[in-house]
Amino acid sequence: MVLHLVPRCSARLLWASPGWRRTYTQGTSVGQKWLGCPRDTYRPLACRGRSSVSGSPEVMLTPERYPVQRLPFSTVSEEDLAAFERIIPGRVITDPEQLEACNVDWLRALRGCSKVLLRPQTSEEVSQILRHCHKRNLAVNPQGGNTGMVGGSVPVFDEVILSTALMNQVISFHDVSGILVCQAGCVLEELSHYVQERDFIMPLDLGAKGSCHIGGNVATNAGGLRFLRYGSLRGTVLGLEVVLADGTILNCLTSLRKDNTGYDLKQLFIGSEGTLGIITAVSILCPPRPKAVNVAFLGCPGFTEVLQTFSTCKGMLGEILSAFEFMDSECMQLVGQHLHLTNPVQESPFYVLVETSGSCAGHDAEKLTNVLEKVLNSGLVSDGTMATDQRKVQMLWALRERITEALSRDGYVFKYDISLPVERLYDLVIDLRTRLGPRAKHVVGYGHLGDGNLHLNVTAEAFSQELLTALEPYVYAWTAEQRGSVSAEHGLGFKKKNVLGYSKPPVAVKLMQQLKALLDPKGILNPYKTLPAQA
Repeated sequence: MVLHLVPRCSARLLWASPGWRRTYTQGTSVGQKWLGCPRDTYRPLACRGRSSVSGSPEVMLTPERYPVQRLPFSTVSEEDLAAFERIIPGRVITDPEQLEACNVDWLRALRGCSKVLLRPQTSEEVSQILRHCHKRNLAVNPQGGNTGMVGGSVPVFDEVILSTALMNQVISFHDVSGILVCQAGCVLEELSHYVQERDFIMPLDLGAKGSCHIGGNVATNAGGLRFLRYGSLRGTVLGLEVVLADGTILNCLTSLRKDNTGYDLKQLFIGSEGTLGIITAVSILCPPRPKAVNVAFLGCPGFTEVLQTFSTCKGMLGEILSAFEFMDSECMQLVGQHLHLTNPVQESPFYVLVETSGSCAGHDAEKLTNVLEKVLNSGLVSDGTMATDQRKVQMLWALRERITEALSRDGYVFKYDISLPVERLYDLVIDLRTRLGPRAKHVVGYGHLGDGNLHLNVTAEAFSQELLTALEPYVYAWTAEQRGSVSAEHGLGFKKKNVLGYSKPPVAVKLMQQLKALLDPKGILNPYKTLPAQA
């Protein structure tokens, strides 16, 4: 087999509309109708109507699909609305048309019926809002770009939605250290452009970067496509500003890389999904922008060969290896069927995307070419293509990044984001195809092989309780048997809160609940999320 470079005339290779990320994350709720509460429950400002998109099935209210009971929080009154208006004049939203998208997650699996959306611009405004909500016992749902996969960013009932969308200012950037300080509502892609103009990059990259907010990324401890090279946000986030449930502003917005004084409080809020406090500003370390980026897209005859190719890349590429992603043949079929992207290599059971990032274009390209020649000659790879210029690199990345979009067009999606030992990473996909049989349209596996992170997705024509019962808790029990994690990077949110025990011992869960009670004794911050309900 011969390795071939992506041809200069590559329009036929694959097609992607400009700005697709923003389109698919924000566009999923376009055309929805007003999101109603069941039985006119939440007076005095009860919701009316239904949620639907022309040609799409209606999104059920979350309490109608899941066994969850509303906790005894207060309901929003006209007096509350007046108080909010005094705090943030002109930024209190009660119009049903504007509230529709904020009540439904972008996967269209969950729907709340909040009656008010608040859009503060400063941490002081967030503080005043939470001080009022704490006093009145009003539940609050923090919301960033609403691109989450587990229902952590939408209300379950009628919680007040507090959006960080207007908190979108860069506070400072140091062009020697690469330390960026910004508000929590900054969109990741816009931050990426900002630092790239200064010869730096953000340490994380996500398919939803056109809509997700940096505050939400930190609150969920998002992983993404650069984890292999730059590691977790727990290492790159240097400081946070957080508003606690009672309105107290905790300013730990340090720009120091080394600070060994007392407990590292920021770690409590990274990955806490808005249940312990609302992140309002972030200090983050940005790596220098690589001078050269190369991407190879390869076909492999089996998953064993995928693993061996990964080992070869690690050994021969060393520090310039920045990403190693894999996808199965069904993923490729779906991106072709629904998005009309073209497979640039011959059809294979598995595909891998290898990215290098370094400082010398010729040196890096030579190293990658040597690796690819070795894996081709040894039979680990059956076909491959390589790109060196930015446009062609993006075209190859689209095959991996747009899998989520393709799945969303295939029907209802049951999504699982799990960590497993790399040698067992694909076994669960094979197991489920046998277990589910024709009840599922597709069972696919893809993800960050370099991190041991599998994105397991099952599609069906519509939501099926029978299919859900076949999947859960089977998937979680299988993962626990391998000493894996039931959530690698998406968080727990609403959907996974009750399976925390598959990954954490009872003592750890109890300690988490005690921390929640300490920082949010009334439980008003993002209730029904992250932690299992206490008996």
